[in-house]
Amino acid sequence: MSGPEIFVIIIVVLILFGADKLPDLAKGLGKSMREFKKATDDIKKEFDESTRDIRRDINDVSQTIGNDVTNLSDSITSDVNEVTSNIQKDINEVTSTLEKDVNEAADEVSDNLRNDANEITSNINND
Repeated sequence: MSGPEIFVIIIVVLILFGADKLPDLAKGLGKSMREFKKATDDIKKEFDESTRDIRRDINDVSQTIGNDVTNLSDSITSDVNEVTSNIQKDINEVTSTLEKDVNEAADEVSDNLRNDANEITSNINND
């Protein structure tokens, strides 16, 4: 409401109720406003009290879910680390076996080549 509207309302109230009733009206209006505010505060307080248990339950459920997710994540991480370790161990074993086999084959080929070279040298010297 703007200034002129409030001024018109005040004039209408003065005309209807008179100047001598105006203090009583203001007192009644103030009392009504206090009672309304008190009722509003009581409703807010009652609402907060009634929802306190619900909020606590929601927080408990949220915390429980958070703990479960953390535990599951830790378990999965542990399993992944274990599988990774086992795979790395298997790879190391296969690599070691392959290196051993390659070294043995290289030694055998080298020995065969030496023997063949010595035989050729010996044949050449004999001829």
